[in-house]
Amino acid sequence: MTVAEELNPAVPDAAADAAGPDESEEPIKQRKNGLYPGVSDELAENMKSGWADTELRDLEPVPQAAETAARRAALSARFLGERLVIPAGNLKTRSNDTEYAFRASVEYAYLTGNQTEDGVLVLEPKDEGHEATIYLLPRSDRENGEFWLDGQGELWVGRRHSLTEAERLYGIPASDVRELAGALREATGPVRVVRGYDAGIEAALTDKVTAERDEELRVFLSEARLVKDDFEIGELQKAVDSTVRGFEDVVKVLDKARATSERYIEGTFFLRARVEGNDVGYGTIAAAGPHACTLHWVRNDGPVRSGDLLLLDAGVETHTYYTADVTRTLPINGRFSEIQRKIYDAVYEAQEAGIAAVKPGAKYRDFHDAAQRVLAEKLVEWGLVEGPVQRVLELGLQRRWTLHGTGHMLGMDVHDCAAARTETYVDGVLEPGMCLTVEPGLYFQADDLTVPEEYRGIGVRIEDDILVTESGNRNLSAALPRRSDEVEQWMASVTG
Repeated sequence: MTVAEELNPAVPDAAADAAGPDESEEPIKQRKNGLYPGVSDELAENMKSGWADTELRDLEPVPQAAETAARRAALSARFLGERLVIPAGNLKTRSNDTEYAFRASVEYAYLTGNQTEDGVLVLEPKDEGHEATIYLLPRSDRENGEFWLDGQGELWVGRRHSLTEAERLYGIPASDVRELAGALREATGPVRVVRGYDAGIEAALTDKVTAERDEELRVFLSEARLVKDDFEIGELQKAVDSTVRGFEDVVKVLDKARATSERYIEGTFFLRARVEGNDVGYGTIAAAGPHACTLHWVRNDGPVRSGDLLLLDAGVETHTYYTADVTRTLPINGRFSEIQRKIYDAVYEAQEAGIAAVKPGAKYRDFHDAAQRVLAEKLVEWGLVEGPVQRVLELGLQRRWTLHGTGHMLGMDVHDCAAARTETYVDGVLEPGMCLTVEPGLYFQADDLTVPEEYRGIGVRIEDDILVTESGNRNLSAALPRRSDEVEQWMASVTG
């Protein structure tokens, strides 16, 4: 018997509610210092009735339903005869009784389109593939008072979809997740689980899985995202377009940032991300002055001074979890100084070389090597390191000032496909549909005595999101100017 059959997913929500709470169900926890010590029988009975039917009967499938079905089919074909368990994850406590905003695991969201906590996708092996079931929390119970007494009840945190509604939205049979762990303990046959998201589900499978086999599942799902489908490309462009507007928002308020701190920049961009998307795709880097030399400066608590540069590395995440990742280094007063322009133009030239190397059939490493060569040439030309350039590259001497790789895959994670095998990612070949960043930089630390004083404290990075096409590439973030003179003109036009 399959897990789905054991749980009888055909029982409608209303019937489950009418059956009343399970005898083994834990009582609803009350806050220790709540002002109401209990609930009278009369109030409990009153709260059970008098509510309108709010079932949503005209729901359409989520826009990516066809794509998620195709992704599940590819997963099924790879692991025939094995039960596959992919959890969304659980809420995480921020402090005491408050939780962090929930973000479902990428693997789960990629395969279902669903984003709710505690969800689990199970693929049960059948003769010629798998049968998928999505296990979710149903509507919160009105019979036992959960909907208004429990901290996660719908009168506290909002309405959940019923299981019937979920089936319409995601195109997958839905069942009650609260019964899943027990059923998995009794299940037989080979099984794999995506680890690290749901301790309860992992505990139920502890004697049925191995770390090696589970890692194979995680790697497959990571590599499946290397080439984006049309829906994903559309979402990435949507994320980039919102990000462009977020950069414009920042330029418009640089005067207010100068009066406060980098936090004003961070908050301004965040507003755009929350209005047009789900969130920011990662912690915004709003690094002014020498903070630009700290690669992941996310404290954003420093001053914003006229005459310095602002390195803004930020991306809007769409409601479907696809994120942009764009960096511009901007003169805070609208004009580059001579030394700032010199360094900026070198990074721009390196990025141009890197972008030109992005094309189908090229090695993934080619764009990095092309950008690094330009930067090494500049460092030798400026007398900061002894040539020849090939020697500098072989010894990696340029890395004192370039520090990081020139890009990474982009998608539902800002550093997407991170679990992919090295031979298919870093040592792989570019294909149409891959999306990556090209982001060279030069960073001259404020305390670096090996460079002239005028260089110290200047950090420059330029980053764009590049889609590999059949004939070459497309810069998804081309709407944001990159060349130094065009950056100045753009800033002047935005600020009026």
